[in-house]
Amino acid sequence: MDLNRKQKILKLIIEDFIKYAEPVGSEYLIKKYKLPYSSATIRNEMAELEKDGLLEKTHTSSGRVPSTKGYQYYIDNLRSNKVDEKFKNEIQSIFSSSKSVEEVIKESCEILSSMTNLTSVVLGPSSSEERLLSIQLIPLTNNSCSAIFVTDKGYVESKTFILKDNVSMKDVKNCLEMLDKRLKGTLVSELVEKLESLKPIFKDYIDDYNYLFTSLVKTFYDFAKARSTIYGKENMLAQPEFKDDAEELKKLFELFSNPDQLNDYIKLSKNDIVDASDVNSDLKDLTIISKDIESNGNSLGKIAIIGPKRMDYENVLSALEYTINELIKHLGDDIEGDDDIDGGNGNDGRA
Repeated sequence: MDLNRKQKILKLIIEDFIKYAEPVGSEYLIKKYKLPYSSATIRNEMAELEKDGLLEKTHTSSGRVPSTKGYQYYIDNLRSNKVDEKFKNEIQSIFSSSKSVEEVIKESCEILSSMTNLTSVVLGPSSSEERLLSIQLIPLTNNSCSAIFVTDKGYVESKTFILKDNVSMKDVKNCLEMLDKRLKGTLVSELVEKLESLKPIFKDYIDDYNYLFTSLVKTFYDFAKARSTIYGKENMLAQPEFKDDAEELKKLFELFSNPDQLNDYIKLSKNDIVDASDVNSDLKDLTIISKDIESNGNSLGKIAIIGPKRMDYENVLSALEYTINELIKHLGDDIEGDDDIDGGNGNDGRA
């Protein structure tokens, strides 16, 4: 990679700050990296980089730190795409045996969090783009059964019903078969509304239908909510930006406990950095970067990495991009349309 002097200085400042979390000055750069430039030359270049919005001057020292714009420039122009071989081997090991889509994504994100020492988040497909594919009934005992809901994106949700004495398994089966025919192809975001319109028909199948209907409304409502799973939350405890600041750590975990807000932040991010403080001024030193999982033009969700602004973008993005590419390569066809998918979120209801 051929870089001019200004780019070399910016690259060194960013990579040094990522590693040590300390502002970088001109004298330090010369001594640490044996640069063949005078201190005055480096100061002039740093001043230009600051003027361009790529560096910021701190209040506590004469050194500079990267800005969000500087990190974005680094991602777009200065980083390499080399992927750690150990990380590659870890990801490839996931595909060595048969696993469900959910298991593969879960294990991939666990490895991603472990290898980057950051937090990863899986965000499911948008309910405005996802349609119900099928509803299946699985009897468990004489008075219990599970309803399995599958979408065209391969997402699975299950609901377990404990049947009341006056409700037969046959009636529930007939009712769910009716719903399967009438709701198949419906956008997930419209399931509750369409189910409400079918309520008068329920009494033709089950006399005491309110329990079943209410449980299904709750299931479809949960189904339509943004779906996300967080891995490696504890990794943030090791980051100096948070471990020594109880208030910042509290705000961070409040974000993790608010999936709707977190999902809104993730949706703002693609390959660009989302500085959380731009959206919520209470969240300092927090960055989110994500990539879409796409197959044949269809969005299957996102995987995001959450960490401090000075995260190691070179290694993090290379690992994230490699993970996404391998998921699409190995799972793309299965994710898109197979009914034969294990997993989902188990829920208990009473009908």
